[in-house]
Amino acid sequence: MKCAWFTQLRGNNPNTGKEIDEYGCAIAWMPILTIENSQQQRHTGAAVESFRNEMVQANATTGQLLASQNKLLES
Repeated sequence: MKCAWFTQLRGNNPNTGKEIDEYGCAIAWMPILTIENSQQQRHTGAAVESFRNEMVQANATTGQLLASQNKLLES
């Protein structure tokens, strides 16, 4: 109760998956919040990588279409 950053935290514990609805000092929550932040960054990284792979595939397809069209025009 003497912490200046006394706050409520709601959500799921990233280690156990259990629901959290507790009050505590924000400094004490830092390890849990850091773990959650790391997990969210991994999800974001995976989504960006997936999007990149889709764009590479789409660009390759477009390149093939343009190349085949150029061959037809040259004939």
